[in-house]
Amino acid sequence: MAYDAETREQLVEMVRRFVAERLRPIEAKVAEDDAVPDEILEEMKALGLYGLSIPEEYGGLDLSMEDECLVAIELGRASPAFRSAFGTNVGIGSQGLVMFGTEDQKRRWLPKIATGEIVTSFALTEPEAGSDSAAVQTRAQRDGDDYVLNGAKRYITNANKAGLFTVMARTNPDIKGAGGVSAFLVPSGLPGLGIGKPEKKMGQQGAHICDVNFDNVRVPAENRLGAEGEGFKVAMQVLDKGRLHISAVCVGVAERLLADVVAYASERKQFGAPIASFQLIQGMIADSKTEALAARALTLETARKRDAGLGVTLEASAAKLFASEMVGRVADRAVQIFGGAGYIADYGIERLYRDVRIFRIYEGTSQIQQVVIARETLKRGG
Repeated sequence: MAYDAETREQLVEMVRRFVAERLRPIEAKVAEDDAVPDEILEEMKALGLYGLSIPEEYGGLDLSMEDECLVAIELGRASPAFRSAFGTNVGIGSQGLVMFGTEDQKRRWLPKIATGEIVTSFALTEPEAGSDSAAVQTRAQRDGDDYVLNGAKRYITNANKAGLFTVMARTNPDIKGAGGVSAFLVPSGLPGLGIGKPEKKMGQQGAHICDVNFDNVRVPAENRLGAEGEGFKVAMQVLDKGRLHISAVCVGVAERLLADVVAYASERKQFGAPIASFQLIQGMIADSKTEALAARALTLETARKRDAGLGVTLEASAAKLFASEMVGRVADRAVQIFGGAGYIADYGIERLYRDVRIFRIYEGTSQIQQVVIARETLKRGG
């Protein structure tokens, strides 16, 4: 649902204040503790952040894609670990259910997802299936009124907190590739479902990824999401939306980095003058600002196209490719402008430098985005 201009601005301003007053002051503590405080999670729930993209009839805010991106940009101004706490509820962990779920499935799960009572996860990646997502080996074998799941998933965001997983599993081993894969809604706590320890990561401390193992996990057939063989369709449509959300977060981080750089360069003096007066510093600032503006424009324009009902597979991949690569360059320049101060932890620049590296990998690597962009461009004839 598209909000009117006044309501949209109120929402964006509310999130902006929350980021500035509640999130940014505790970034270092979250990184040190590798955990977002429970009171902050409760405040996020109260603000409706877990239900940004959930339809109103199920208790969510039902934001349009454009409005969701505007909110994601604001959230990007704080450590990405905060957004990750509810990001799966807004994106890949809920949207398969929104797009393909039956009415019974929606009424059972979406209200609790919208309030944050249930945290969701999206289980696609496997030890041998990452960029080649159609190579899923986790099996789902029909047995009466159930499917029996066996296999392993890797690097699953929020798995240790999830109450519901969207799991991609192969229901027809005779069909190689995407056609034999189906999607399932799998509640946590089922016998045989195991969660590994959170991985130690380069960045985004406070956001957790874990392995998920299935050992004869029985899932009712009514929990299948869509028809048999539609799992890859579910995954790809979910990822189109998720890629736009991540693009917006990248824009927000870049804008935050730019603000920090400008403040520092205006105060830091060398050779008797603020370093902001030096043209080589100005060049890095100019390049960063230009690229951030371009990423914002591409992301929001693609969001508006999606809201209009147009297919945006190419554009969403282009936005994700450009925005994720862009924020990496902006973070690198920020470290350079801060100099030695950018390399130590006190200013937080080195933390953001590490945090943004994952944006070029998850929800489709940059190289996968290039494949998608080229394939779709060839289909369109230019």
